[in-house]
Formats: sequence, C-alpha cells, structure tokens
Amino acid sequence: MKITFILFGLIFLWSCSSLTNSERQEGTLIEPELLKKDVDYAYTKLKEMHPQLYRYITRKDLDFKIDSIKQTINEPLTPTQFYFKLQPVITSIREGHLSLMIPFEKLKREYGGRKLFTYFKYYIKDDHLYIVANKDSIQNIKPGTEILSINNVPISFYINKYRKLISSDGRNTTFTPYYLKDMFFVFFSMENGFLEQVKIETLYNNKKQTFIIERDKQSEAEKAKSQTQANGNFHCPMNRNFKFLDENNSIAYINIKKFSNNKSDRFYKNTFERIKEAKSDYLILDIRNNYGGSLQEINNLYSYLVSEPFTLIKPSRLNSGYTPLKTNYFKKSSPLEYALKGITYPTYFFLKTLHTYKGNDGKFYYKIKADNVTKPNKNAFHGKIFVLVNGGSYSASSIISSKLKFDKVATLVGEETGGANDGTVAGFYSYQVLPNSKLTLPIGLLLVNPNITLTNSQRGVIPDVTITETLQDIINKNDVQLAWVKKEIEKEKARKIK
Repeated sequence: MKITFILFGLIFLWSCSSLTNSERQEGTLIEPELLKKDVDYAYTKLKEMHPQLYRYITRKDLDFKIDSIKQTINEPLTPTQFYFKLQPVITSIREGHLSLMIPFEKLKREYGGRKLFTYFKYYIKDDHLYIVANKDSIQNIKPGTEILSINNVPISFYINKYRKLISSDGRNTTFTPYYLKDMFFVFFSMENGFLEQVKIETLYNNKKQTFIIERDKQSEAEKAKSQTQANGNFHCPMNRNFKFLDENNSIAYINIKKFSNNKSDRFYKNTFERIKEAKSDYLILDIRNNYGGSLQEINNLYSYLVSEPFTLIKPSRLNSGYTPLKTNYFKKSSPLEYALKGITYPTYFFLKTLHTYKGNDGKFYYKIKADNVTKPNKNAFHGKIFVLVNGGSYSASSIISSKLKFDKVATLVGEETGGANDGTVAGFYSYQVLPNSKLTLPIGLLLVNPNITLTNSQRGVIPDVTITETLQDIINKNDVQLAWVKKEIEKEKARKIK
C-alpha cells in the first residue's frame, strides 16, 4: 500500500514536490459552474474506480451530500477554498486513504523549512491543543502549555473545522487526533498564508499569557540545506531500530516508524539472526505512530513471527477488470521519460492484465504476493510476542496487527489502531486531476483485507490490553504502554523461577 506516499507527502509537504499547474492557479478564482463540474467529475471517477465506495456510507446519503455541496457553491472560489468545501464530503465516505491532495505548492516553496509552528511538538485532546515539547526553549514556554487562540481565533474553532478534513476508516476515532496534530498547522497555513509571526494566547498552571512567535531567520547554509530538501534530496531518519532491553538479551525490541520496504529485507535478516543467536524469550514489536506502507514488507516481517505457513491477506478486489490500467502510468513525466515509458508501456499493460483475474463470484481481483501462502523464515522467533499499537498505527500497521491478533500470534497492547481491523482500500492509485480547480484526488484501486474472519465492526484493531497515555505521560516521556509490557515480562519470569 502506498499510504506512506500520501500521508507523509501531506505532512512533509515542502520536501518533495515540484512546480505544478495547481501552483500557478492557487490564487485564481474559479467560477461556480466550473467548480460544480469538478464535484461531478470527482464523484463519477469514484463510482468508476473505487471498489468499496458505499461500505461506510449509503449511496443515498452520498448522493445527498454531493447535491448539497453543489448548492452551496454560489460564488467564485480559489482551489484552496474549494478544497475546504469538497474535502469534508470526501471524508464522509470514511475510507481513510481517500483524500484530496493539498494545493499548497507556492507556500511550500516560500516556506523553505524556516520554523514557526515547528518549534514545538503538539498533543490534541478533544478541542484542546497542547505544547508537549519546546526543544529550543522558545520564550521559555513550558511543556503542558495549552494554546487557547491564534491571532485571537479560538483553537477550538480550528480543531472542529480541520477535524472534518481528515479521512478515517469507518467509525474509528483514534486516528484523527494523531493525524490532526501533524496536520493542524498545514491546514492553518493553507488558510492564513505564509505568516512571519503569530500571536498565541496560552494557559499554563491556571495562568494566561500572550506570546508573539516569530519565524526564524536562516543562515545561508541553512537556506542551502532547505533548498536541497525542497528539491527532493532530503535525509529521512531511520525507519527501523532494534535493541535488547535487558542485560542478558532475553527481551528484544524492534521499533518500526513506517513500512517503507527500503532496505527492510537486510534489517529483518540481521535482526532476527541476532535475536536467534541471543536465544531471546520475548519480542516487543513497536508500531505505534506507524502510518503504514508496504504490504511486501509486512508480509516478510510476518514470516519471522510465525511457525506455520500463512497467507497474510485475502485476494484484493477491484471495481472492474480495467481499473489497474488507470494508474496514471505517464504521470509527471518529462518529454524524455514520456518517450521511454511509451516504449515500455506494452510490458506494463501486459503485466497489469496478467495479474488481473475474474473470481468465481464474478468480481475482479488483482494478484499480489501477500495473498499467496508464505513459509516461515528459518530464523523466525518462537518466544512470546507483544505488539505496541495506538491511533497512529494505520494502514499496513493495522493489517499486520489484525492478522497477528486473529492468529493469536501476539498480545496487542495500547489503544485501538487508527486503521480498520477489516482492511482498507489502497494498494495502487489512480490520480485524478479535477479539470477546473486542478486539485488531485488519488483513488485507491484495491480492496485489501487481512486474511481473517472479518468482524464488520467498522472499528480499528482492538488491543488485548488497553492502555492509554495521558498528557502528563507524554510530557514526562513516561511510556506507560512499554512499561506495562516490561512489568508483565518480569512477572512471567518470576513465575517461571518459582
């Protein structure tokens, strides 16, 4: 699944995009009739390609929402203004991977990495926004400070508005606070532009204060570094890390920030060789705040966690036999790339067609390696496994969590995952550009279900042991979920000694 490229592409907007037509049109006003045509165009493409459009919303309700939004468009709007109108309708479909891409090109270029809101780390609870880290000690603002307003506008107003812009799977509610804390100031900047300073009203220890926060001034070296990042050449932090948590190496700990599949084979090979060598009895797999990524990587990881052959996912359903050919093969191609792709297109066409088949139920499916039987790896772990999850465990993270729980391979600890227990629509995408606003709507083409008995709960994966963090836990860096697992392991060790 390519959720990583959409979700993280939205979070780190200014790191990996080039000049597009939408950038040139950001300030252009578009007539109402043209915007209404864009609404119809988006809905037509969704009905044409999305394999699970009416799972969480009835056709009648979605038709009503589409008609209603067109009635509210009665004056010219910019693409950004139109985004704020159409996106809440898209999110009402309740398919987490289905979301308009943000029209933010000009601001990304101007931003250049200069800090304003990114001085701090944040936490959202209900309608409240808190600062939980201030690494640079800006204005000596303390962790735990609540931001009450920005430029005299209450934070609750923004939270309620921006919450409607975030897609979540089904009736899940745990994902939104995690993603909203990452996206809050992206949405704010879309609305308010590239501000050099803001006034924030805060509350700490029952005392209200007002601060003026200014955007930092970069050195020439920092500007050069930011420009390099803006051109797409940026350094990403390590996706995965491994360590032992005790002196005798009996507890192995693996943290995976995202399933990028980049160098994952080597990581798992080396890691599980070391765990086997150490004869560890316990493994803690931490996929909290992991927004997902590659099915191939989680299929490989699963092979290190089981003793018997397994099939990770059910056959992936398509809306039709033609949808795999609508993946924008020539998207964002230079003239030379376009020519080269023209030469290789017959091979692409053949492979897509080869992997598409019609099932006995008359529906179309797409062959993926993860829907085949996979054997356990020779270095598979045979001890007790704990998996740490939270509302930021999304997409592929939820797929593997759901499968681990169903197969009773591991004990899940934390909170309900942000992604659905029964799977989602993702895989690969058709990027539809709305003709007049030039907003892009990526439509997932594959219905991906973990190979389990589906619950139809419309919820995330419910952990075996529910433990939630408080604001104070986060400020104090008190990892209550990991602490519970370590304490449980110590209890089990004590019982064995007796």
